Parts: sequence; C-alpha cells; structure tokens
Amino acid sequence: MTSFRPDRPHRADIGTRPTRRNEDADRAPAFLSVIVPAKDEATGLPRLVAEIADALRPLIVRGDEGPNRLDAFEIVIVDDGSTDDSPQVLDSLRLEYPELRTIRLAHNVGQSTATVAGFQQARGNWVANLDADLQNDPSDLARLWDALPGHDAALGWRMKRRDVWSKRVISKVANRVRNVVLAQSIRDTGCSVRIYPRSIALRLPVFHGFHRFIGPLLIREGCRIVQLPVNHRPRQHGRSHYNIWNRSLKVFMDLFGVAWLMRRPVRFELHDEGSMLMHQAPHAFQSARKVS
Repeated sequence: MTSFRPDRPHRADIGTRPTRRNEDADRAPAFLSVIVPAKDEATGLPRLVAEIADALRPLIVRGDEGPNRLDAFEIVIVDDGSTDDSPQVLDSLRLEYPELRTIRLAHNVGQSTATVAGFQQARGNWVANLDADLQNDPSDLARLWDALPGHDAALGWRMKRRDVWSKRVISKVANRVRNVVLAQSIRDTGCSVRIYPRSIALRLPVFHGFHRFIGPLLIREGCRIVQLPVNHRPRQHGRSHYNIWNRSLKVFMDLFGVAWLMRRPVRFELHDEGSMLMHQAPHAFQSARKVS
C-alpha cells in the first residue's frame, strides 16, 4: 500500500481541500455507490452483482464506528445501450438484491459518458468504480474502503495483469508516459477499482476517455490518495470493446489535454470567509454528447 501526496502545490492544492473521512465520519451517513458501466454483459451480471453484495454487506454488519463505518451501499449498473438480455437479467436480479439500481441509457455512449450518468444518478456521498467484465475483483472494494481513513481517495493497481501480452505492454508504456508528462506517480491509471467522494466526482472535468484519467484528475482537485494492489482476473464472458486504435492513439492525444488542464486551474479566494474555493469554468474537452 502506498500513499501519494504531490509535492507541487500548483497541481495538488487547488481549491478547497476535500474533507477527510476521519473528520466527516460523524456528520453524515457513509453511503457508497458502486458505479458499473455495462454493455452486453448479461452472462456475467449475476456473478458481478453477487460478488459486490458479498464484499460490502459484511462491512455494514460489522458495525464499525468512526472513519471505517459504512452505513449503506447501492450497486448502480449503467446499461450502456446493451443489445443482449442485460435489461431482463437486471430486472430479475433486483428481486434478490435490494441494493441494485439500473440506469438504462437510450443508446451506447461509451464508458466515460456512462460513468458520468452514474455520478449524476448516484445517491451515495462516496462512489466506487468497477468494470463489468469480472476482471476486477469486487472483494477489493472492502480493502480500499478500509484504507481510506486519512485520505480522500483510494486507487487500485493491478499487480498481475491477466490480459494478452500486447495489452500489458501498451498499459505499462502508457502508465510511464502519463506519469512523466503529468509529473505524478500513479501506478495504474487504467485500473477501474477506485473509491472517492461523489462531490469530487461531480466536479471533475469530463470528456470522452476521461475515465482513464480519473486518478490524475483527482490529484488536480487536491485529493490525497492511497494506492493498493488489487486482483485482476482473466476475462470469462463477452469481448473487450477496446483495441489499439481506440485506446493508444486517442489516449495519447487526451494526455496532452489533461496536462493542459492540470496547469490551467481557475481559482479565487473569498476574503470574507478566508477560505479557498475553486471555480471551474467550462472547458474545451466537455463532452458534447447528451446523456439519455
């Protein structure tokens, strides 16, 4: 487990410092929304929902007090225009899992936009991300939750990738390039296993592909992060929606946009309250595609 606090204040100390969990624990219920964009994953959805519930229900039952407390959670599956039996499968799962909610998009919009739809519809004051293909292990969410006290966000990194060699090589190179360009040390920006405040999620700059840069963007908002190794499993159902053309080249171009955003924050200080607040203006990378 590694903690990361950027040394450069112009990149990290932007706006109001997010409230630490150990400061906020007694102020509001700790409610976690697990947001999972899914397209044509009907075969794996029953196992996915069951594993998330199995991972998080024990945290509520154990009845922690203080910063480790979890009062409730929900599983938000964002159906990103599936053409298989996903809607029917999700309808049947809701009878067994009261924590399950479904957001069904009218047409396929991609993982980033589906994630934003999840942010907007989530009821929790904390959000977590997972992929729907079962390569992420939902049991890691409990470990990330327990590691949060004293931090604003917990990020997973895939210690042993279970992908084809080409994807592993591309990911390794991409992580190194991102860290060099952004002057950061996030071990695995492509890992979807994360937990962070919904209030921060709602103010992240969003654009097509932003889900690959959530870690760097959290640092841009002043978050103090902790990184933990997480499990990564072979894909068992469906097929990947990504390839070298829609990952590497587009991500490379997006990287320079994110680097620009990191260096161009808009901020001001309120004299009468003596507090730093961040005002984020609309930016060139805002998604123009409407969320249905």
